Amino acid sequence: MASSLKGNSRLSTAMERTGQWIFSQDIPSDVLVEVGEANFSLHKFMLVAKSNHIRKLVLESTEPDLTRINLSDIPGGPETFEKAAKFCYGVNFEITVQNVAALRCAAEYLDMTDNYCDNNLTGRTEDFLTQVALSSLSGAIVVLKSCEELLPIAEDLKIVKRCVDVATSKASIEANFPSRTPTNWWTQELAILDIEFFGRFITAMKLRGAKSLIVASAIITYAEKWLRDLVRDHSGTGANSAISDDSDLRIRQRELLEAIVSLLSSEKAALPINFLCCLLRSATFIKASSACKTELEKRISVILEHVTVDDLLVLSFTYDGERLFDLESVRKIISGFVEKEKSVAVFNAGDFREVCSAAMVRVAKTVDAYLGEIATCVDLSISKFNGIANLVPKGARKVDDDLYRAVDIYLKAHPNLDEIEREKVCSVMDALKLSYDARVHASQNKRLPVQIVLHALYYDQLKLRSGVDESDMMQDAVTTRSQVQQDVSLARENESLRTELLRMKMYISDMQKSGPAAKGGLGAATTSSGKGGGGPRKATFFSSVSKKLGKLNPFKQGSKDTSNIIMDEGVDITKPRRRRFSIS
Repeated sequence: MASSLKGNSRLSTAMERTGQWIFSQDIPSDVLVEVGEANFSLHKFMLVAKSNHIRKLVLESTEPDLTRINLSDIPGGPETFEKAAKFCYGVNFEITVQNVAALRCAAEYLDMTDNYCDNNLTGRTEDFLTQVALSSLSGAIVVLKSCEELLPIAEDLKIVKRCVDVATSKASIEANFPSRTPTNWWTQELAILDIEFFGRFITAMKLRGAKSLIVASAIITYAEKWLRDLVRDHSGTGANSAISDDSDLRIRQRELLEAIVSLLSSEKAALPINFLCCLLRSATFIKASSACKTELEKRISVILEHVTVDDLLVLSFTYDGERLFDLESVRKIISGFVEKEKSVAVFNAGDFREVCSAAMVRVAKTVDAYLGEIATCVDLSISKFNGIANLVPKGARKVDDDLYRAVDIYLKAHPNLDEIEREKVCSVMDALKLSYDARVHASQNKRLPVQIVLHALYYDQLKLRSGVDESDMMQDAVTTRSQVQQDVSLARENESLRTELLRMKMYISDMQKSGPAAKGGLGAATTSSGKGGGGPRKATFFSSVSKKLGKLNPFKQGSKDTSNIIMDEGVDITKPRRRRFSIS
C-alpha cells in the first residue's frame, strides 16, 4: 500500500496547511482531524498505518464510518500534529532540538511506537534526543525549555529529568573548565528557563556539590534577565509605580522574586551585597511577603561590613531618587549586624562598648556617611535620623567628624528647628570626640546649639592648659567627658553667685544714697552682730559667699582660699573689701 502511494505521481509531496490538507485530487480525504481550532482533512488508512491510537479510535467508534476525530489534547498542539501526520504520509521534515520533545510526546500520545510499526516516530525522536539534543549543554537547555508546555507527559517520559541531569553535569564541567568566553555564557543560556525548571536545575547543582559562587552566578544572571526593570534599572523609567499592586504583572513579579530568594545559597556570603540590596529594594517596591524581606535583610546584615553608601542609598530611595523609600529595612540591617558583633564580643570575653572590631568600625564610618547623604531630605524626621545614628555603638567611632558633618547637613536642611529640637539632633554626637578642625568649625557654627559650642570651646581650653598632645587627648576624651560636664555645671553656679553678689552691691549702693538714718541703722545692725565678747561670730553675707565660691572653684591651685575669711567688726561695710573671684 505504501509503495503504491509513493508511486502515485499525483501525490502531493508538500503538504500545505491552510485550514485543510488537500492530499490528492483522485483519492478524497475520508476523515477530518480536529486539533484545537485547526482542521486537517486526511486519510484514515495513512494514519492508522503508523498510529495505534487512531486505529483504536476507528475500531472502537460506534459510527459505521468515522469521519471526524478530535485530538485537541495532543501534546504540542496543531504544529506538532502536522509533523506527526507528515511522518505518517512519509513526507520529510526536520527534527530539531526545539521540536524533538514535542514530537516525542506526540508520538507517545498517538502510540506511534516501534512495537506497532518498525522505525516509527517514537524511535526516531528517541535517537535524536540521545545522540544530538542531549549531547551538549545548550541542547539540553533548549529541550528543557520546550518541555514547559508539555507537562505532565514530558515528566512521565523522564524527558525533564534527563535534561536536568545532562545540563547540571555539563554545567559543572563548564564552570570549572570553561570552553569559551565569556566564562559564564552558560548562565545566560540557562536564563531562558521558566522559574520552575530553573529551580530544579539549581537544586540539582547543589546536590552535585557545586560551589556557592557558581550557583550564585546563575541566580544573578537569571534575576537580572527576568526582573531587569526592578533589579538593574536605576533611572526610574522601568519600575512604574503607577502599576497596581494587584495587576498580573506585579503578581508575577512577586512570585518570581520570592522563588529566586528561596533558591539563594545557604552560604550567606556567596552573593554580592549590592545584588542583595537591589533584591530587597525590589521586594519592598512590589510588596513581597514579609518572609522574603526578612530573609534578604538577614543576609545583608551578615555581610554588612562590605556595604557601601551607594548600597544603602539603593534601599532608601525610590527608583527615581526623589524621595525616601524605606528606612525601616536599613534600621533592621544595621541592628542585626550590631547584635551579631555583640554576640562575638561576648563569646570572646570582650567589652563591646569599649573595644569594637574592625568590621564594626568600617560599618560605623559607612553609616555616618550614609546619614550625611539622607540628611538633606526634608521629610526625614529627627527620630528616624537619631534612630539610625544611635544604632552604632559609641566605641565604634574614634572621631565623630563624619557624624558632625551629617548633623550639620541636617540642621542646614531643616532651618526651622527650635533650640530643643537642634539639641536633640546634636545629642547623637560627642563634641569631645571631634578633631581640632571640626571643633574650630563647630565653635563658629551658628546652626549648633550653644551647649555644643561651649563643649567644643571648653575642650580646647582643657587641652591648652594640660599641654597634652591632640592624639592623647582624643584617646582620653571619653574619660574626661564627665569632668567637663561637672565643670560646665560649676561655671553656671559661679555665674549665678556672681549675679547675686552684684545684686547685693547694688543694694548697698542704694542704702548709701538713702541718708544718715540708713547708715545709723546699718551701723547698729553691724554692732549688734558683734555682741557677746568671746562668743562665736555670726557669718556675714560676704563670708557665706566666699565659702561657696571657695568650694566651687575648680582651679584651687594658685588661687586664694577665701573659705575662712570673716568680716571684722571694724570694717566699714559701706566700702567692702574688693575681692577677685576667678571663674573660668
